[in-house]
Amino acid sequence: VQLQASGGGLVHPGGSLRLSCAASGVDLSHYAVAWFRQAPGRKRQGISCINSAAVPRYYPDRRADRFTISRDSAKKAIYLQISDLQSEDTAVYYCATDLRPLTCTDYDGLYKYWGQGTLVTVSS
Repeated sequence: VQLQASGGGLVHPGGSLRLSCAASGVDLSHYAVAWFRQAPGRKRQGISCINSAAVPRYYPDRRADRFTISRDSAKKAIYLQISDLQSEDTAVYYCATDLRPLTCTDYDGLYKYWGQGTLVTVSS
């Protein structure tokens, strides 16, 4: 199982990005997938998770103000749309799964499979 996150880049404050997570060796349509991020010098933090029934969770809930997680079962991909990007959003963003259909959590220790991360830099 290999996950690949993509879509990061340099964005001006206030801009938007859509990150993608794809997998080889497994069909992500059947499993919960989470997004985490890690800023320089900080611990990895959970952002959002979506289960196989496409029910989203956000950590904390107010994260939903600017973050939207979604899945495209036909493309077997998971997306994280981020709007109104701020400097504090600068981080490496990772997608992860534990190959469980319904379990979502922001505890990173639960997830066995991780993508390599995609860097999002918010700067003017």
